[in-house]
Amino acid sequence: MNELFDLSLINWSRGQFALTAMFHWIFVPLTLGITFIVAIMESIYLKTGNPEWKKVTKFWMKIFGINFAIGVATGIILEFEFGTNWSHYSWFVGDIFGAPLAIEGIMAFFMESTFIAVMFFGWNKVSPKFHLASTWLTAIGANLSALWILVANAWMQNPVGMRFNPESARNEMVNFWEVLFSNTAINKFLHTISSAYILAAIFVVGVSAWYLIKGREVSFAKKSMIVASIFGIIFSLNTVLTGDESAREVARTQPMKFAAMEALYDGTANAPLVVIGGLTKSDDYDTHKRQDFLFKIEVPNLLSTMAFLDPNAFVPGIKDLIHGNPEQGIISTDEKIQRGKVAIAELSAYKSAKEAGDQVKSDSILAKFNDPIWLKDYFKYFGYGYYDNPHDLIPSVPISFYSFHLMVGLGFHFLALLIVIFWLTWKGRIQNNKWVLYTALFTIPLAYIASQAGWIVAEMGRQPWVIQDLMPTLTAVSQIDASSVQITFWLFAITFSALLIAELKIMFTQIKKGPEGGH
Repeated sequence: MNELFDLSLINWSRGQFALTAMFHWIFVPLTLGITFIVAIMESIYLKTGNPEWKKVTKFWMKIFGINFAIGVATGIILEFEFGTNWSHYSWFVGDIFGAPLAIEGIMAFFMESTFIAVMFFGWNKVSPKFHLASTWLTAIGANLSALWILVANAWMQNPVGMRFNPESARNEMVNFWEVLFSNTAINKFLHTISSAYILAAIFVVGVSAWYLIKGREVSFAKKSMIVASIFGIIFSLNTVLTGDESAREVARTQPMKFAAMEALYDGTANAPLVVIGGLTKSDDYDTHKRQDFLFKIEVPNLLSTMAFLDPNAFVPGIKDLIHGNPEQGIISTDEKIQRGKVAIAELSAYKSAKEAGDQVKSDSILAKFNDPIWLKDYFKYFGYGYYDNPHDLIPSVPISFYSFHLMVGLGFHFLALLIVIFWLTWKGRIQNNKWVLYTALFTIPLAYIASQAGWIVAEMGRQPWVIQDLMPTLTAVSQIDASSVQITFWLFAITFSALLIAELKIMFTQIKKGPEGGH
C-alpha cells in the first residue's frame, strides 16, 4: 500500500461507516417488507369487512412505526458521513452519486412521509379506500427510497454512464438511464428488496409463533402467518433467481470478488461450486496469505454454469487475476498498476501544463482523455495506480467466503421453513407442532444475520475499492485527524446501541401487550 496514506485514518473511517451502515440495515429490511405485508392485510380487511383483519393490520402497523422511526435517524447520519469522512469520494463522483440521493430525498422520502401520517392517524378520518391507498403508497415510497440508494451503491460496484473530466478531476454523469438501468443496479435492487421481504416475513411468522407457543391471540397469529408465509415464499423464490443473476453480474464485473466468494485461487474450466467448506492458511504464499480447504463439499461444473451459463466455461481464480492468464485474455495486476500509474501521471501532467500555460501540451494530453481506446487501455485502471503491491488488491477471502455461504445456506433454510409454516397453518395443525414454532421464533435473529452477511459480501468483497477499479478506499477519505474519527466512532457506537436497546424494549413491550383488544 502507498505509504503516503494514513492507514489508521483509513481503517477508522471504514469502521465508522461500517458501524453506521450495519446499524442502519438492522432497521431498513423490516421497514421495506412489513409495509407491504401491512398493505396486503388491510386490503383483505377492506375486501372482507372482517374486523379481525383490522386488528391484525393495526398491530403490525405499530411494529412498523417503531422500527421506521429509529431507522430514519441512522440513515440521516449515514448520508452526512459522505461529506465528513469521505469528502474526496464526494468530490470525485458527487455529480453521479449525488443524483440518486437527491431524488431519494425529494421524491421517495417526501412521498413516504406524507402518506405515513394518513396511514397512522387517518383511521375513521378518511375513507377506507383512501386510507388503504395511503398504506400502499407508504410501502411504495419506502421501497423507492431503497431503489435510489441501491442504484447509487450499484454504480460504485460497476461505474457506468459517466465520463471523467480532467479539467475538474471529477467523474460526470452523461447517461442517467444507463446508471439507473444497468444490470448491476437492477439485480442489486431486486435481490436486496427480496431479501428484505424475506426478513419481514420471518419476523411476522416468528412473532406469531411466539403467540401460539403462549396460547395467545390464536386467530390473529394464524392470519398473520398465512399472509407472511405466502409473501415470504414468493420472495424467497425471487431471491434465488435474482441471486443467481447477481452472481453472474459479479463474475463479469468484479471477478476478484467472485473468486474470493468461492475461495478460488486456481482458475479452471468446469469449475465446481463449493456448497460448504472450511478454510485454513496455506504454506503456499505465492498468492499472499492463501487459504486452503480443510474440507469441502462441492457440486461439479456448477460454478462455471452459475457464472457463465456454461458448465465448460473457465472461471478465473485469484492467481489468474493477480499474475495474469494470457490464454484467457487476463492481464496481470502488475500491468494494471503500471497502466494506472500512466493515467495518474497524465492527469498530473495535464494540470501542470494548464498551470504553465502550455496549450499545446495540455491539448495533446486532453485528447487522450477523449480517446475511447486510451480510456479503455489506461484510464480504466486509474485506481490501480495508487498501489505498488498486487497482493493489496485481494479482499479478505475468509470473510467473503464464509459470509457468502452463510447467506445462501440460511436463505434455503428460510424457504423451507416458510413452506412448512404455510402448509401446517393452512391445514390447521400449526399449534400442534411446537418444534416448528420454536424454530420459527429462533429464526428471527438468523434472518438479520443473513441480511448483514449479504452486505458484508457486497462491500468487503470489493475491497480495496470504493469505486471499482477507479477509486481505492485509501484515496476517498477526508484529510482529518484519525483521533477525531475514533472519538465519533465510539460516540456513534454508544448512541446506536442505546437506540437499538430502546427500540427492542419498545417493540418487546408492544408484542407482549399484543394487538388492540388482546390480553
